[in-house]
Amino acid sequence: MAIKITDDCINCGACEPECPNAAIYEGAIDWRWKDKTTLSGKITFPDGTENDADAYQQAYSDDVYYIVPGKCTECKGFHEEPQCKTVCPVDCCIDDPDHREADETLFDRQKFLHQ
Repeated sequence: MAIKITDDCINCGACEPECPNAAIYEGAIDWRWKDKTTLSGKITFPDGTENDADAYQQAYSDDVYYIVPGKCTECKGFHEEPQCKTVCPVDCCIDDPDHREADETLFDRQKFLHQ
């Protein structure tokens, strides 16, 4: 499953640089698939959908840091545990029950993002 940041976030930013996929963004900041990945230009996702890796996508939150579920791998392929959870001083990085995913899915995502 992906991780989410709750409204308890104090906007300290400790989590953002720890994410190997740049799945974490400051509130109100738009995000891109290409950020800290090898993706660029027109990309076709494993589910067949297409997108432009260079295009900005709308922020998921305007108030606090947020995690893009489609970029989160829970640090699989990089670390033994999610680094955002490790460094968060207020424990607001939690498992997201709306995005439960098997380890295989997370490892496949890591390989796709860093081809």
